[in-house]
Amino acid sequence: MSTAEKPFPEPTPVTKPFWDSLREHRIEIQYSPSSDEYVFYPRVLAPRTLADDLEWREITGLGTLYTYTVADRPTAPPWADSLPQILAVVQWDVGPRLSTEMVEVDPADLEIGMRVEPVFCDYPDRDITLLRYRPAGNRD
Repeated sequence: MSTAEKPFPEPTPVTKPFWDSLREHRIEIQYSPSSDEYVFYPRVLAPRTLADDLEWREITGLGTLYTYTVADRPTAPPWADSLPQILAVVQWDVGPRLSTEMVEVDPADLEIGMRVEPVFCDYPDRDITLLRYRPAGNRD
C-alpha cells in the first residue's frame, strides 16, 4: 500500500478559469480570435500571434484518443495503488490536445482514434476536479 500522497494541481491566476469550470463539470479553454483557434494549456498571450486577445470559451470536451501507454508499474510512489495507470493524450474536437488518464476501460479495449468523452473526478477535500477520459458511450 502506498504511503506517499498524490500531488494535485495548484491553480494560478492564469489557470483558475479552467479549474473553476471543471469544478462545475464543464470545460472552458482559451480561444484566440487573432488566430481563430482554441488554445491549451492556459497562457497570457496567444501562440504565434502573441496577441493578448485570449478569451475563455466552453467546449464539450469530446475528442479522440491520440495516444496512450499502460503503466503496469507505478509511475511514482503515490500511484502504487492505482495500477494499471493508463496515461493518454486526447485530441479535442476543437483542436488542442490534453494529457490525461483513461478510466472506466480495460486497456485491451483501447484503440488509437477511438471516440472519448470527459469524466469529472471530484476531490472535495482538495477543492479540485480533475479531468479524465473514458470511451464515448460508457455512461452508467
